[in-house]
Amino acid sequence: MNCDRVKELFADYLIGNLDEIAKAEVDAHLAGCASCREETRSLQTVWKKLAALPEERPSPELDIRFHAMLEAYRQGMKQADRDASPRVTLSDWLSGLWPRQPALQFAVAVVLFALGLLLGPAFTQRERNNTAGGGGTNDRALAQLREEVSNMKEMVTLALLQQSSASERLRGVHWSYQLEQPDREVLSALLRALDSDPNVNVRLAALDALQQFARNAQVKQGLLDSLPRQQSPLVQIELINLMVELKEKESVPVLKALLQNSELNSSVRERAEWGLQKLG
Repeated sequence: MNCDRVKELFADYLIGNLDEIAKAEVDAHLAGCASCREETRSLQTVWKKLAALPEERPSPELDIRFHAMLEAYRQGMKQADRDASPRVTLSDWLSGLWPRQPALQFAVAVVLFALGLLLGPAFTQRERNNTAGGGGTNDRALAQLREEVSNMKEMVTLALLQQSSASERLRGVHWSYQLEQPDREVLSALLRALDSDPNVNVRLAALDALQQFARNAQVKQGLLDSLPRQQSPLVQIELINLMVELKEKESVPVLKALLQNSELNSSVRERAEWGLQKLG
């Protein structure tokens, strides 16, 4: 059984829905394939976090709202058919965000389903509170919804950043842009991607994502520590540019130490000297 076939069976494997023969074949493959083992471990982390979500039961109002939205969508599609002008469809827009690996698709679908169960009762309660004049309760419900949505986004970001595929890890970096204030775990994952991801494009994307949080003490220290460890001249130059842009004086000793390396890339050396001039 090859990797592609095993990945198609990941979802059923993790929920115990395979027969004995298929399960034995997957076990045998995982025993000899480090990449698939790592992907399985990352998906198991997603399942554990999903298991920690509180159980919610959809209210009758949710069913009514779903059918109302479905009807609105159908009407919109009819209108789109009548409109001959070219446009980006909903599926086109979503396809750019949707992961390509079957197991991860299933994981994200479960996350979105759980989110729907959380949103339905909360919005129903919101309407009831508005009717009864319960403004304070409504505010608390909205705050709780924002927190749950943020948690879901963080879970998807972390799951994508742990994938073996560079394109999936890039998606994880882009998901992080949706987080207003990521927690330490997400910031640590982005810093690890910057430090040691084998794909230079992922490292550059992680650096771009971290720029908005560069004043955070954890991020600032991580950026300073990463500069001398980088093996890519391109990433080193971008890090130096960021230090200068931030007017980060603490990077001066790091740049001086970097210049002591006799094997330093010539372009990086020139940029480090430029950085010292700007910061000095």
